[in-house]
Amino acid sequence: MRPPSSEYSSGFGHYVALVAEDDVVAAMRGQAEEWHARLGAVTEAQSRFRYAPGKWSVREAVGHVIDSERIFAYRALCLARGEQQALPGFEQDDYAAVAGHDEVSLAALASEFASLRASHIRMFEHFTDEAWTTIGIVNGHPTSARAMAYVLVGHARHHSNVLRDKYGL
Repeated sequence: MRPPSSEYSSGFGHYVALVAEDDVVAAMRGQAEEWHARLGAVTEAQSRFRYAPGKWSVREAVGHVIDSERIFAYRALCLARGEQQALPGFEQDDYAAVAGHDEVSLAALASEFASLRASHIRMFEHFTDEAWTTIGIVNGHPTSARAMAYVLVGHARHHSNVLRDKYGL
C-alpha cells in the first residue's frame, strides 16, 4: 500500500511519485533485474563518462545509488523497529567526494548493488504490517518505513532515468 504524503517529507515526494507500483517489494525485484541488464550493457570505458564537467561519472552515479540504498534501507529498518532517536540527513555530494567509486570497476559496483538489493528485498519481505507503518523522524520529518521503501525504489528509478537521459545508457 502506497504511503500517504503525511508519512514522508515533501523533499521525498518526487521519488515516491516515480513508483507507480502498489507492491513496492515487487518493484524492488523488477528494478534489480533492470539494473542488472542496464549495467551489464555498459563497458568499463563508458563507465567513466561524465555528461558535463563537474558531473558524476557513471561509476560515481551508481556508487551514489548504492550509498543511498544503504542509507534508505537503514532508515527503514530503524523506523520498522521503533527507533525513537531522530535519524539524520546526509549530504550526497560530500559522500560522493570521498567514496572513491571512480576507482571501482563498474562490474564490481553492479555486483555490489545486486547483493545489496537482494538483501534489502529480504529485509522488507519480513516486515510486519505494523512495521511498515511505524513512524519516526528522518531528517526532521515524520517518516514511515513504508515511505522509505518507496523512496529507495524511486531514488534508484530517478537515477536510472538520468543514466538514460543524460548518459545515453
